[in-house]
Formats: sequence, C-alpha cells, structure tokens
Amino acid sequence: MSDYRETLRGIFAMLVSCLFFVLHDTMVKVATRDMPIGQVLVLRALVTTAVVTYMVWRVGELGRVHKHLSRYVASRSIAEGIAGVIFLVSLTHLPIANASAVSQGAPLAVTAASAIFLHEKVGWHRWMSIAVGFVGIMVIVRPGTAGFNMWALGPLSTVFIVAFREMNTRFIAKTTSSLIVLFYTTVAVTIACAILSAFEVWQPISLLGGALILGAGLAGLVGTQYSIVAVQHGDVSTVALFRYSFIPYAVCLGWLVWGEIPDMMTLVGIVIVIGSGMYTFHRERVRHQRIASVMDPSV
Repeated sequence: MSDYRETLRGIFAMLVSCLFFVLHDTMVKVATRDMPIGQVLVLRALVTTAVVTYMVWRVGELGRVHKHLSRYVASRSIAEGIAGVIFLVSLTHLPIANASAVSQGAPLAVTAASAIFLHEKVGWHRWMSIAVGFVGIMVIVRPGTAGFNMWALGPLSTVFIVAFREMNTRFIAKTTSSLIVLFYTTVAVTIACAILSAFEVWQPISLLGGALILGAGLAGLVGTQYSIVAVQHGDVSTVALFRYSFIPYAVCLGWLVWGEIPDMMTLVGIVIVIGSGMYTFHRERVRHQRIASVMDPSV
C-alpha cells in the first residue's frame, strides 16, 4: 500500500510539474506581444537565477559552487541554455500545442541515445516505438507540405539537444547536488538569453508584462521542483507516463488563450507520439521487472 501511495504522490507531482511548465510557456508567449522574445527571456532568466542563487546561499554552498563545476555540468548547462532559447523563440511562431507535442519526442531520443552512446540494452519493441514516435513527430511537423512551418524545426532540434543534455547528466558526479546543477543551468540560460537580447531593441515593460515575466520565472522553478519530486517517489516508469499530460494542458491553454484548435493531422500526430512514448515506458518497466526477478527470485 505504501508503494501505491508513493506512486500516486509521484503521479500528482508530475501532473503539477507539467502544468506549471505549460503555464511558463504560455506566459512567455503572451509577454512577447509587447516585448521582443530576447528581452522577455533574459528578464525571466534573471528572476530564476536570483531565486536559485538565494537558495544556494541559504544552504551555504554559494562560496563553493566552483568546486562542483565539471565538464559534464558545464556541457549540460550549455545544452539547456541553447535548447531553452531555441524552443521558446520557436514557440512565439507556433501554436503551443504543436510545439509542446514535438518536444515530447525527447524521451524517445534519450532512449535511442542511451542505446547508441551508453550501450544500454534496447530491445526491438522499444526501437519500434521510437521509430513510430518520430513518425508521429513528422506528422505534426509535416516537412515539405503546404502546412509546413519552418519554426517547427526549432522544437524538433531541441529533442536532440535534450538527449545530449541527458547523456551528460548521467556522468555528473553523484556528490553534486541537483541544486548546484540547477544553479549552473540557470546561469547558462541567462547568458544564452542575454546574447539573444543583445540583438534586439528593448521595449518599455508594462505592469502586465512585468507580472508575466515574474510569473513565468516562478512557474518554471515550481515546475522544476515538482519534476524532481516526481522521480523521487513511486515507480518511475509509471510516473513518467504522466509526462504526456504536458500535451493536453498545452492544447487547453492554446484554445483558452489564443483560440488555437489543432487540425486533424496534428491530433493524429499527437496520439502517435503519446502512444509510442507510453509504450516505451511500458517496455522499460517490463525490463526492470525482469532484472529484479533475476536478482531476487521472490519478486
């Protein structure tokens, strides 16, 4: 019963995490109506960095953060900064549901990268689900058709950048706390956003714009915190399935805020991506159960 309750806690945390990440994206997209994207992103990043820096100071690690900087922490942070900027810039030119659905191919890319670069065992079932998942992404993006939007290549590229980021995460020393990794990530994101904003003409910040930027920064932090809680409780492969709640949240907010309704082909692609991702997580759960039964026959 305790395991069941822990898994429910993890599922709830994942649902909350995805909701706040979608709220973050929504507030950023709305704020760009009156301000250039780089300005919005750098101000939001400054909010996030200030809060994380305070948290690191509170635990007494601010004076020792340099001791935790490794090439894997650095490369992970840089990848996060690049992926974040590319995704959010693309988001200003795309329906939020489309961008969100394409970005959900990241778990499939991570699984493929783990097999190729880390030599983890991936059976043909999971390879098939990965292939089907990317077919679903192509259905959403539709390259070479009249409905193709070149900005859709942005979220698609972040799928592979996130896979690279996760490969680096695997090699970060276990003694490096997640808060330190988050600190370097927010710094890298701030720098990437500052570079982008340097090529723009900044606009006056309205009260609404300031509130949206502040809200986006805080929503991103809440989403990150709950994503950590989600993987700390219950069966990870079950909890991870609810990562796809990101897509229905995005569809609902896209409709409520902008009146965006995905067309039939996009909906078909979304169903394919979600289905393949859920099957991949299912196969991962089966694999872990088999390993556990070998190590402990009583399982």
